[in-house]
Amino acid sequence: MEKIRDAGAYVSMSNIYAATGQWERVGKVKKAMRERGIRKVTAYSWVEINHKTHVFTVNDKSHPESAKIMNKIDTLAKEMEKEGYKPDISCALHNEDEEIKVESLKYHSERLAIAFALIGTPEGSPIVVMKNLRACTDCHAAIKVITKIVGREIIVRDSSRFHHFRDGLCSCGDFW
Repeated sequence: MEKIRDAGAYVSMSNIYAATGQWERVGKVKKAMRERGIRKVTAYSWVEINHKTHVFTVNDKSHPESAKIMNKIDTLAKEMEKEGYKPDISCALHNEDEEIKVESLKYHSERLAIAFALIGTPEGSPIVVMKNLRACTDCHAAIKVITKIVGREIIVRDSSRFHHFRDGLCSCGDFW
């Protein structure tokens, strides 16, 4: 039988193991990927502002406005907590402390793109973000809360569909 070469199958299996706390099995899957030269696809999001495309990866600090972006995310996180938002740490698939998982979720690529758009576009204007992979459930929930806080529409095109967020709701009805 031919060995599986699709990174998606390995990532899905690793995510299942991680979600159930089976960290030893996660390690075995990652080792098998390394041995077979299989690399998972890097998640990235992009936003166009003033006819220039800005691309972000998870925890990306390479953007010239990185300090402002991180500050905006931290400010939003405090406001989101006041609104009752609780991070879904099951989306942070690493064997880390809860605090580290919460921190890692804040800096997903779509959130970086949204934060940059919030500081780089006129107040009240819609924000459009594109993402190469599916948004995690935590980011989906977070973006709903962000729209309530900032009073702006946010449209996210992920690998599954267009999500039109407005006033704390999403057009997908939380099904994607």
